[in-house]
Amino acid sequence: MDVKIKLLTDTARVPTYATDGSAAFDIYADMSINIDSDDLKIISTGIAVEVPEGHVLMIYSRSGHGFRYGLRLSNCVGVIDSDYRGEVKVAMTVDMADGYIRIEEGDRIAQGIIMPIEKTEFEIVDELTETVRGTNGFGSSGA
Repeated sequence: MDVKIKLLTDTARVPTYATDGSAAFDIYADMSINIDSDDLKIISTGIAVEVPEGHVLMIYSRSGHGFRYGLRLSNCVGVIDSDYRGEVKVAMTVDMADGYIRIEEGDRIAQGIIMPIEKTEFEIVDELTETVRGTNGFGSSGA
């Protein structure tokens, strides 16, 4: 799939795949900043993406950041709609680190996947189809 991208600064980087088998592409910081423990910072990427109609850009935390530093997207998952043309920014927070985490310009800060979406039509009904699970919720499977 070809996707149009606009570099908004001279230092912005085009997202890249780390390996041939990578499902998600890496998104890079276009600024340097410290993120203190339990703080939230908005990180510029310096890019705007023209997500194809009928698709969405989903932005996720990098697993290594979470495992090593407690660094994650503050909103857990970012959703970039196909009609948005502004800069892609990443809100980050540090959960476990003492002190701060330093983000340098050019660091990989998140990963993205462009996926097809299907619009949902909702139908109001009086009853839903019965299942074995029924209304059993949190922890009902024994896990």
